[in-house]
Amino acid sequence: MKAVLTKEVGGPETLVVEDVAEPTPGNGEVVVDVAACAINYPDTLMIRDLYQFKPERPYSPGGEFSGTISAIGEGVEGWQVGDRILASAGNGGLREKVAVAANRMFKVPEGIDLVQASALLMTYGTTIHGLKDRGDIKDGETVLILGAAGGVGLSCVELAKAYGARVVAAVSSEEKAQVARDAGADEVVIYPREDMDKAASKDLAQKFKDAVGPNGADIVYDIVGGQYSEPALRSIGWEGRFLVIGFPAGIPKMPLNLTLLKSCDIRGVFWGAFVAREPKRNADNIAELFDLWKAGKINPLISETYPIDRAHEAIAKLENREAVGKLVVTM
Repeated sequence: MKAVLTKEVGGPETLVVEDVAEPTPGNGEVVVDVAACAINYPDTLMIRDLYQFKPERPYSPGGEFSGTISAIGEGVEGWQVGDRILASAGNGGLREKVAVAANRMFKVPEGIDLVQASALLMTYGTTIHGLKDRGDIKDGETVLILGAAGGVGLSCVELAKAYGARVVAAVSSEEKAQVARDAGADEVVIYPREDMDKAASKDLAQKFKDAVGPNGADIVYDIVGGQYSEPALRSIGWEGRFLVIGFPAGIPKMPLNLTLLKSCDIRGVFWGAFVAREPKRNADNIAELFDLWKAGKINPLISETYPIDRAHEAIAKLENREAVGKLVVTM
């Protein structure tokens, strides 16, 4: 079977596709015939050894995948061959078959396409945890989303609207602005891709303030980091919650005097650790996501699919911040 492998530290160009032996399920595991593997920001970091987890090489990237169970190991209950599943396994999804712990899987309801289902867990799972568990979102609040046209950003647009919030989407182009509007954003701010000086940063902060309104943002959902975080923090309201999701534009240095002046919080959102520490709460969140999907309140956007031989292109596109919605590798 084919597998995408990382054998050395480096970017997407270092990945190789090779034939490897098919897996057999260990105790508590099943083997899944992979239908699709979604590409996520941690995939770009892990192959460069820049993520919190560093699996032993060689291994396949791809922490989020869907498929059909083809074999079941000892000690597995509640699953059978032929079940349609979606899994969050940290890595290993970019191969045609994968052995995965049964407790890392969720059943895909009938009527939901497996390829589209592969785009749900890490994006919407992160966001439902961020908005509900870390952001304490309430009906009628205002949410400012940085990087609103990517997979995680669009999940935040849809979920914030589902929870009754007013959404301000911040993006880097008019094309992405339209994607955010189509997903339900109430206002859009376009920020520059080039480096900002102090004046440009101040101007962006004012644009954020104008868009969120006189009371400021109740929640800032920061997927981007870098030079955009401080202007967003300056637009936050009294006792607002600034949620830290990721740093594709770099790790920012934040002026903590603003947290005093706004009496606001900066809160980290580490969904992977939450899944390990709170599996029951995470399972409840995923069940809620499927209910919202069936109700038509969320609909994961897959903008492009790639064959396994071009998986490195999908990872490169996400790394370069060029992706709209989710990029998925199909088997």
